[in-house]
Amino acid sequence: MIKTKSKPDDEREERIAMEIIVDAYGPEEQAMGWYYYLEENLRFPFTALCSAKRATLPLQLQEDVKVLKMAPEEECETEMFVMIRRGKGRLAVPLSQLTVGNAADEQTQQAVEDWHYWVARRVA
Repeated sequence: MIKTKSKPDDEREERIAMEIIVDAYGPEEQAMGWYYYLEENLRFPFTALCSAKRATLPLQLQEDVKVLKMAPEEECETEMFVMIRRGKGRLAVPLSQLTVGNAADEQTQQAVEDWHYWVARRVA
């Protein structure tokens, strides 16, 4: 999958700068800003689809998953992971690989879209 930089979205840029990474002075602090923003704004559980294939991700494209909660904080120091139900167990998967289902509330959709935007803007 080829990613391209998305066009600037002033409203989203403002939210990211003023709410999510406002006091962050490095990548680790930015990651924790994102972690707490997502933890606060995602309304669990919600359904999502695997939207990108990845060698380390055992999901199939368009596979439905139930997102249960954020992965532990220490797993999210460089990328945001969420816990999904997989068979009888649970698995941490990158949030950037999931698209929120239509049944999720607006706050959850916005938070996931904010993360996707941030990831896309950071791609050179």
